[in-house]
Amino acid sequence: MLVYLVKRLIVSIVVLLGIALGTFLMIHLIPGDPAKIQLGVHATPEAVAHLHKEWGLDKSLPQQFWIYLGNIVTFDFGQSTAFNSGVSELVGDRVTPTAVVLIYGILISLVIGVPLAIWAALRQGGWIDNAIRVTTTFTFAMPPFWLGLMLALLLGYKLGWFPVSGYETGISGILRTCTLPALTVGLGLLVIVVRNLRANLVTVLHSDYIEAARARGYSELRVVSKHAMRNSIVGLITILASLFGFIVGLLVLVESVFRIPGAGTLLVQAVSKRDYQLVQTLVFLSGAFVVIIGFLADFAYAWLDPRIRLAGRS
Repeated sequence: MLVYLVKRLIVSIVVLLGIALGTFLMIHLIPGDPAKIQLGVHATPEAVAHLHKEWGLDKSLPQQFWIYLGNIVTFDFGQSTAFNSGVSELVGDRVTPTAVVLIYGILISLVIGVPLAIWAALRQGGWIDNAIRVTTTFTFAMPPFWLGLMLALLLGYKLGWFPVSGYETGISGILRTCTLPALTVGLGLLVIVVRNLRANLVTVLHSDYIEAARARGYSELRVVSKHAMRNSIVGLITILASLFGFIVGLLVLVESVFRIPGAGTLLVQAVSKRDYQLVQTLVFLSGAFVVIIGFLADFAYAWLDPRIRLAGRS
């Protein structure tokens, strides 16, 4: 298992270097001079030269990239030109709301989706199975911003159960302000959880070792929870990890709809204000987050599936 994880770690580091190079070139391929765009009508040659020196734009591209890598390692991402503050501090303040909505949304999708997937697999081909698949497909087909607005209209304005915007800390504050955005994320992921886990369970429940467990007199609950779920959950971890890029994009829309002061909202503001340094940092951190999640997923299903550990050892 250790050999397998070391290989995956090396691959992850190479991908992170590729993301760093991509975000670095993204800024340099944008038409126009960032210093002139930032200064606007005050873009005198002296002021432009001063900003070039301050931002390191007067150095060669390899030197700039090396400095950029050093800043990534030390978490020193420079200054935000639009917010007049350190990029690291800005991002640090916005990460918590985004993480809360993300984790809360995934929990909602699992709490709702796992029992539905088990129920559908045990009633394969029946009306319950078809109803679950149609309902979850319907929630996935709705655009996230429209689903969020409908939830805000129904559960916020009509019933008054939750506020439709803002963010509060603490358990009670999170439950009040983050339930609607998390529910939007959770319902968007519900079809992925249900369909993937249901398909895996249907295959596993017809396996010989499951029939052997039933022949020993084990209850259906024990057969599903102890024997079938362990092998079925590996595929779910894989698909969720591979879709984390989609989930990050979904969070940007959800935060904008519910005015959550998270990293997604900050990215929209940075793009609208042409804060290239902040955009570059947020794009890199988003890509790095997806890579880290992928590595953790590799660790999870190497731990769950002995065949992967043996393949890594060989």
